[in-house]
Amino acid sequence: MDAAEFRRRGKEMVDYVADYVENIEKRQVYPDVEPGYLRPLIPDEAPEEAENYEDVVKDIERVIMPGVTHWHSPYFYAYFPTAQSFPAMLADMLSGAIGCIGFSWAASPACTELETVMLDWLGKMLKLPEDFLAGTGGKGGGVIQGTASEATLMVLLAARSKIVKLIQADHPDQSEADITSKLVAYTSDQAHSSVERAGLIGGVRMKKILSDDKFSVRGDALQRIIEEDRAKGLIPFFFCATLGTTPSCAFDCITELGPVCNAEKIWMHIDAAYAGSAFICPEFRPLLNGVEFADSFNFNPHKWLLVNFDCSTLWVRKRSDLIGAFKMEPLYLKHDHQESGLVTDYRHWQIPLGRRFRSLKLWFVFRMYGLKGLQAYIRKHIELAKEFESLLKADQRFEISADVVLALVCFRLKGSNELNETLLKRINSTRKIHLVPCQLADKFVLRFAVCARTTESRHIQEAWSHICHLASELLQELPH
Repeated sequence: MDAAEFRRRGKEMVDYVADYVENIEKRQVYPDVEPGYLRPLIPDEAPEEAENYEDVVKDIERVIMPGVTHWHSPYFYAYFPTAQSFPAMLADMLSGAIGCIGFSWAASPACTELETVMLDWLGKMLKLPEDFLAGTGGKGGGVIQGTASEATLMVLLAARSKIVKLIQADHPDQSEADITSKLVAYTSDQAHSSVERAGLIGGVRMKKILSDDKFSVRGDALQRIIEEDRAKGLIPFFFCATLGTTPSCAFDCITELGPVCNAEKIWMHIDAAYAGSAFICPEFRPLLNGVEFADSFNFNPHKWLLVNFDCSTLWVRKRSDLIGAFKMEPLYLKHDHQESGLVTDYRHWQIPLGRRFRSLKLWFVFRMYGLKGLQAYIRKHIELAKEFESLLKADQRFEISADVVLALVCFRLKGSNELNETLLKRINSTRKIHLVPCQLADKFVLRFAVCARTTESRHIQEAWSHICHLASELLQELPH
């Protein structure tokens, strides 16, 4: 394919993508295929000779689309949103074309410098404390990670490295292995599984703290378990708070937890993967009060801020804590400007060496939507969730299982877990809408998350009508 054909085919692909997005609600939201469906549809080996582009494109609908779950359908209410917008897609095209691997400033200065500035822009939108911004001379700063899972792992490893160095400075006779064996990290029993997984990868024990009746961790619960563990000779060093938990969008009480962590000299990380986007709205910014106590903060613009995957933003109060844990300087990666004080080499801030030019997506989206446009988008989704909540409240057969703060509604039929499991199976088997469950206080609960950029009130009404119809059928089948 030469440049001339690329121009032609590229325009065709843009048309295909635009048609896909514009007409996505006409597609069945959840695929009707069995595991292994794809293998018989394509050859066992790659072709010896080049094929025609037309044949490749024809196979998109034949091979790929039958097995796609359409996350951007207005009938997709599962998990949490994954962001999508045309400006972000265009930026991704440009990133792919430039194709730099921005592991250092010298590898592509614009790739590094735009990221630093974009993380400052976004930090200011969120009204983060000045300590978290790079500015032109700050000690903190932000970095784009692939996912919140990576961000949590990075800061846990940084916290582990920091505590080991501090202890060894006072007790040079203690080995790293001896210290690590006594380390203990904490998170909520409602935290995402990736937090526990970070502990597994980091080789440290992770203890879950019981949340309260609002599914929130409180300061006294953390203080109590820290004191118990210190009495056992353990070394508490890290706590991951969650703002907007995956099961119910609950919020840990960071205004209580932060002072505990600071007093106990424990690294506090805040994971706001989903909810963080809402903090650009003044009415939801109080949910982030207490961030001033944190050592690090992360959320995913690729969930709810119209920036296509992958783009997970992480800020640290002291970037030296992060860099100090991972810095390596082989000769082939050194460059003339790395000691200037004005240069960031992001390879020290992440697990992989290489990185894409992801900040272009932030730059395009921020400029083409503006802060007001992004705020309006968040508010619309929350209004749609409140609309669904009001429909539930008007039907005595249902109960709401957790406070509706943002755009997630947790609900269930009044009755047994088995009843609600059957309802969910029927909802998903019809493939008109797609939901996933969670467990809250031993109850099987259905989650309804407003996800798609194109969701409107009529989609909420259609979803509710469908749920009501299936619930009525199910209840009629029960013995009286």
